[in-house]
Amino acid sequence: MATPLPGAALLALALLPAGAQDGSSAPHSHDDGRTEHDAARFITNRKSGVNLPLPHEEDAFFFAVYGDRTGGPAEGVAVLREAVAETNLLGPDLVMTVGDLIQGYNAEDAWMKQMQEYKDAMSGLRMPWFPVAGNHDIYYRPERRGGPVPAEEHEGRYEMHFGPLWYAFRHKSAWFIVLYTDEPNPDTGERNFSKAECQRMSPEQFAWLDQTLTRTAEAEHVFVFVHHPRWIGGQYGDDWNRVHERLVDAGNVKAVFGGHIHRMRYDPKDGIEYFALATVGGHQNGSVPEAGYLHCFDLVTVREDRIERATLPVGATMDPREITGEVSSQAPRLLGVKPRWQGRVRLGPTGEVEERLRFSLKNPTDASVDAEARFTSADPRWSFTPDHVHGRLGPRGTLEAEVTITRPPGSLDAGLQLPTVDLGFDYLTESARFAVPRRVEQLPFDLTSVPQPPVPAAEQVLALSGAGADHVSVESDALELPDGPFTLEAWVKPDRFKGRQGVIAKTESSEYGFFANDGVLAFLVHLGGAYVEPRSGATRMRAGEWQHIAGVFDGAELRLYLDGRLVGRAAASGKRTRNALPLVIGGDVDGRGRCTSSFDGLIDEVRLSRGAVYQGPDFTPARRLGSGPETVLLLHMDAAIGPFLRGGVTAGAMLQGAARVKDE
Repeated sequence: MATPLPGAALLALALLPAGAQDGSSAPHSHDDGRTEHDAARFITNRKSGVNLPLPHEEDAFFFAVYGDRTGGPAEGVAVLREAVAETNLLGPDLVMTVGDLIQGYNAEDAWMKQMQEYKDAMSGLRMPWFPVAGNHDIYYRPERRGGPVPAEEHEGRYEMHFGPLWYAFRHKSAWFIVLYTDEPNPDTGERNFSKAECQRMSPEQFAWLDQTLTRTAEAEHVFVFVHHPRWIGGQYGDDWNRVHERLVDAGNVKAVFGGHIHRMRYDPKDGIEYFALATVGGHQNGSVPEAGYLHCFDLVTVREDRIERATLPVGATMDPREITGEVSSQAPRLLGVKPRWQGRVRLGPTGEVEERLRFSLKNPTDASVDAEARFTSADPRWSFTPDHVHGRLGPRGTLEAEVTITRPPGSLDAGLQLPTVDLGFDYLTESARFAVPRRVEQLPFDLTSVPQPPVPAAEQVLALSGAGADHVSVESDALELPDGPFTLEAWVKPDRFKGRQGVIAKTESSEYGFFANDGVLAFLVHLGGAYVEPRSGATRMRAGEWQHIAGVFDGAELRLYLDGRLVGRAAASGKRTRNALPLVIGGDVDGRGRCTSSFDGLIDEVRLSRGAVYQGPDFTPARRLGSGPETVLLLHMDAAIGPFLRGGVTAGAMLQGAARVKDE
C-alpha cells in the first residue's frame, strides 16, 4: 500500500494527461518518477490536450535529523523546544540526532538533571526519536570538585537513560545504523576527540558494524549516524578509512550524518553523501548563516531510487492553523499605529534641548499586544530617559508613557540628526506570538524653533539620487491650503527618466502632485472624488536641462505649463479631497507617508500658492521665485541645518535619506 506524505515533505503532486481518459493507452513512466496515465486515478468531464502526469505510488517516507544541543546557553533548550514544535507540524516518520544532547562534562547529579531536561523537551515529539552519543554526553569531568573518573565515564548512565551506544533498526525499506565515536583509546584508555590516536573504532564495534551491514544487505537504503565527523581527517586521523571502505563495500549505504563542529558541511565520496549538521540550540556564532552557521534541522525524503535532503532554519516553519481570519485581518493594523504626542521638541538657540514629552500607543485590535518603543538617534548628543518603554496592551487598550529628551548647548551644526522612536509590536493569541515588522518614526519637532542658517554665497539646489529614501518631506499640518484655486510650481533638472517618477506629490487617492512618466509631465488634482490629470503629451521633459513646471487650478480647469508654455489643460471643479500625508518633494507618497517612485536629479524653487498665479497660454517664469501673502510654501533649497531645510517660507521641510543641498 502506498504511504501518503504530508505537504511538508515537498513532494510534487502532478496529474495524468487529461486527454487520455478512455483507459485505452498504456501507462508510461518518466525518469522523474511520474506516470502518464491511470484511468482509475484521474477524473474529469473536460477535454484537454495537456498532459498532467501522475506520481508513482511508491512507499516513500521522510525523517528529520537534529544537530548538537550542547555548548549553548540555557536558552538553547528553548530553541530545541521550538524545533520540536516545528517538526510536529512537518510530521516526519521519525527523528534522528547526531549527539551532544546535554552540556555534560560533569558528575552524576548535574548529568541526571540535564538528561531529564533534554528528554522532557524531546518528549513533545509526536513521532519516535533516536539518540546518538557525543562527547558531552559521555565525558565525566568532576576534576573541578575533585574525585576519581570512572573508567567508563558516563557510558553506563547514558545506556540506562538514552539507549545503546551503538544499534540499528529498520524502517520500511531502510536501515538506520547508529555508531559510537567516543570510545577510549584501546591502548591507553584516554578519551580525547582532539587526538588522532584516540579516534579509532574498537574491534568490538567494528565487528558488530560488519555483521550489521551483512544483515542489511537487501535493504534499499542504509543511513549511518555518528557524532564526530571522522571522515574529514586531521585531528580525527585516518581510522575512518577502513570504516568508509566497509560502507562502500555494502553498496547500499547512501548517507552518513554527523555533528560536533556546529556548522554544516557536505563531503560526498565514493557514492556516499557525508553531511555534518549545524546546531539545534547548541553554541552557534551565526557568522554566516547562509553558509551553514545557524540553528536548523534536516529533512530527508527517502524514495525507492533516491534520497533528497533539505535544511530548515529553526523558526522558519509556520503553523497555518494559527493564521485565523482574525489574525490575518487584525495583525496588519499594528503597522499603522503611531505615537500620539503631547508636546513637541524645541531647539534652543545653540541646539540645546530639555523637553519632557508624553505619548500614548493605542492597540487597534481585539487581541492583546506586546508593545515596545525605543528612543535613539544616530547623533549621540541626544539623551533619553528612559531609553525604552514596553508593556502589554489589552484588546483596544492604550499604553501611556513619558520620556525626557535632552541635548547640550553648542550642538547646532551640520551633524545634527533627529531623534527617533523605534516601534515594535507582537500580536498575541492563546498559543502563538506574531511579530509585526518594526518601524521607525521621527519625534515631533516645533520647526519654528529652528533658526535660519546664514544665506550661502552661491545658489544651492536640492540633489536627489533616485533612491527610495531620498526626498524632502513637508508636514501636512504646515500647509494651510484651502479649497479653491491654487498653483504648484518648481524648477527641475532630471538626470534620467525611468518609467513613472514622482516629482512633487501629496497624492494617494487625494490632494495633488506632479508626475513624470518616461518624460511625459502630468499634473494631478483629486476633485469631486476623482483625479483630473492634464498631461504634456508630445511635449516631453528634457533630461540634463533645467526647466520650469507649473500646475494651476483656477476653479474651472487645470492647466499644466512647461517652461511657461501651456502644454495640457482639463476642465475641473469640485472640492479637493484632503489627506494628512506629508508633501513629498522628489517622489510619490504612499499611504504610510513613505517616498516611492523617486525622482533622479535636481529640484529648486518649489512654491505652493493660493490662487491662480498664471493665466493664458504662456508666461516667462522667474528663476528665483518670490513670496507674498498668498504663498503657502516656498523652498529656495539654499541652506540646511542638519536635516532642517531652511530659506524661504519653509513650513517644516526636512531632508530625508541621502537628500542634500549643494551648489548649483
